[in-house]
Amino acid sequence: MAEAALQRSGDGAARLALEIRGLQAWYNESHILHGVDLDVREGEVVTLLGRNGAGKTTTLKAIMGIVGKRSGSVAFNGRELINLPIERIARLGVALCPEERAIFASLTVKENLFLPPAVAKTGAMSVDRIYALFPNLRERLSSGGGKLSGGEQQMLAIARILRTGARFLMLDEPTEGLAPVIIQQIGRTIAELKREGFTILLVEQNFRFASTLADRFFVMEHGRIVDAFASVELEGRMGFLHETLGV
Repeated sequence: MAEAALQRSGDGAARLALEIRGLQAWYNESHILHGVDLDVREGEVVTLLGRNGAGKTTTLKAIMGIVGKRSGSVAFNGRELINLPIERIARLGVALCPEERAIFASLTVKENLFLPPAVAKTGAMSVDRIYALFPNLRERLSSGGGKLSGGEQQMLAIARILRTGARFLMLDEPTEGLAPVIIQQIGRTIAELKREGFTILLVEQNFRFASTLADRFFVMEHGRIVDAFASVELEGRMGFLHETLGV
């Protein structure tokens, strides 16, 4: 079922930015991913759905190389990543914005923003463009990271990876715990990044939020992809999603 759905979701002429086949991942002795097949085309937003513990965050970390052990194939723009260290993957333009945001509380907004090095010689988003996307950050440049609201920390976490020049963004639960007005702003930002040609792999529990942004969806259960479909098929999948995810 999953293999057929993956093939169906992969129809189209856009070049694949990411192609995952048979991805397995472990944390110590715990076997978390059991042969994940997934692809993301250039310039699209793909959402990974699943209940807590399904393996969504582990999938993002396995792409980035932040797991104890992984096997299978993870190809980015045709280049195999499975044996590359994290820093080499980052320099190819792949970035992970973790659920915990990883803002340094003792550093100012400006220091947090400029902490990671640029990974691309060209294409790094200018600071002025970042401030246009996130006006709150311009107003809080001298504030400590630990004094920001949850929404401001999320904006800073996304802004920080945009400044590095990464063009493939993995966002893990970007709306978790945020107020509705901030969720709307994050949604507008993701939509704008898509218009600018960024490719985004999104893990999101807020199904209503994800459904307005994603071009395609992959559904995970127990470390495997069990279904994949395009946004135009969403209405017909709602019964399955309600049963599988409780949405």
